[in-house]
Amino acid sequence: MPQELGAGKPARVLLVQDDPRATMMISEMLRAVWSAGLIISQAHSVADATQELLDHGATCVLLDLAGDPAPVASVQQLSGAAPHTPIIVLVERDDEDFGVEAVRSGAQDVLVKSELTAAALGRAARLAIERKRSEAALALQALHDPLTALPNRALFLDRLRVALDRSRRTGVPVVVMFLDVDGFKAINDTHGHSAGDLVLTVLAGRFGRLLRPMDTVARFGGDEFTFLFEGLESEQEAALVAQRISESARQPLAIGDSQMSIAVSIGVAIVGDPEAALEETVRRADTAMYRAKELGGARFELFGEPAIHTPVAGPDLEPALRQALDRCELRVHYQPRVSLAGHTGLVGFEALVRWDHPERGLMEPDQFMALAEDTGLIIPIGDWVLEQALDQVAQFRESRPEVTVSVNLSPRQLHDAGLLDRLTAAIRRGGHDPGVLCLEVPETAVAADPEVAARQLAALNELGIQLAIDDFGTGRASTRDLQRMPVHILKIDRTLVSRLQDGTADTDGIGAAVQLGHALGLCVVAEGVETDAQLAALRDLGCDGAQGYLFSRPMPEEGVHSLLGTR
Repeated sequence: MPQELGAGKPARVLLVQDDPRATMMISEMLRAVWSAGLIISQAHSVADATQELLDHGATCVLLDLAGDPAPVASVQQLSGAAPHTPIIVLVERDDEDFGVEAVRSGAQDVLVKSELTAAALGRAARLAIERKRSEAALALQALHDPLTALPNRALFLDRLRVALDRSRRTGVPVVVMFLDVDGFKAINDTHGHSAGDLVLTVLAGRFGRLLRPMDTVARFGGDEFTFLFEGLESEQEAALVAQRISESARQPLAIGDSQMSIAVSIGVAIVGDPEAALEETVRRADTAMYRAKELGGARFELFGEPAIHTPVAGPDLEPALRQALDRCELRVHYQPRVSLAGHTGLVGFEALVRWDHPERGLMEPDQFMALAEDTGLIIPIGDWVLEQALDQVAQFRESRPEVTVSVNLSPRQLHDAGLLDRLTAAIRRGGHDPGVLCLEVPETAVAADPEVAARQLAALNELGIQLAIDDFGTGRASTRDLQRMPVHILKIDRTLVSRLQDGTADTDGIGAAVQLGHALGLCVVAEGVETDAQLAALRDLGCDGAQGYLFSRPMPEEGVHSLLGTR
């Protein structure tokens, strides 16, 4: 038997045999046809052989079934322990029916010991090993993408099915992410399909290096990748993983003589429902990915599961949201923002909308604002929040004259041609000081269309209001883009702040953001501060302000009045 059967390493043959004389005879036959590099190990029982295969593996198994009361079960057990290892069964007499059953159970061949010769044993082992290798190659081809070598759609869905079954038993949520490469068609059109293939191959390698051994990344099709995670403990942890995936894609990639930075849109579905269907799980992640695309790309979006959030959308939610304003179901809650530099203490509030749904209770923005953005309802809802915030901050300033209020602007609001006129009218109608208002624009909206963003922000700046870049670190706005924006505040996204757990995480990302903000003359505020360790790290890094649960959760206006009255 040629030495290459060991694939450059010593070939390991496991002989399952408890007769010393038979063991010696078969070993001599093997050595006669295997010129070098042969390791023969012996197991006296199927149980011992199973453990040996799990511990060390084997190139081939010779299973002597003499006296075995359950021969078929023994073949099945060994095949299950090492499905890629060929098994040759040795029997006392020729039995064609048993031979067929043994092959169906996982054996590659059945040999009669009384007819055994060294040449026959060598030929059978050689064919069994090559047949098994061919099967493995075909299985690899059927279940893996030929370009990236990642699992393909079929294998991903099979692993997801197993993960969902396991989740039903353990109660541990499953996280699925759906990723699409932004602008991939333009890469193919500009640089050619070979460049597109290079991008996919490089991304596949980067993604694979990020994952744990139990995780899965697959090429789902075209420029789409899917990820499967088990054991992520929270939405925050899932968001952090999505952020790392996005950052890995963004690292410069050489195509010809040029360097390219790849942006990706990611949808995240956390499956907490034990009865979740396979197709529905993937669809939710896909839906969240398309939402990320619609919001400008180069970001990730979470699709909430019933066990974690009320469903984001449904056939009854859109008409109910259209009536929410008329029914006075919307509320504005306010989260304090504090100063960390110079005069420390309360300096303002961020206005955050809530929906007091008559059946579902108080709903968070991420449970309905994407629907509002998609349907255009964000325009009237956004106008209402602005007016409420302006009216309320005027009352807050009676107790604390220096406080300001921040209101979020979505991408659709930012690009709305009527925003400036309506905001001007609201300020004049209420007799408000425009300097008490800060509008927060997500970084992704700036990165998606810097020209339009710069024009609109310049017009808003003329009103005398403050402007902030929100969720900094989730988009890919360049320093040049930021320099063009007439903004006053840079707000670091909570996913970066979350890395400061217990003060042990790398602070380079936030430190760079603080330095960049100060270099641009901006006040830098950290969002999502939840621990004293995070606060201490932010102070050391020179952050100017902070907000988060460490100071206060968002509260209704009555809570703000109480807070201002007792401070």
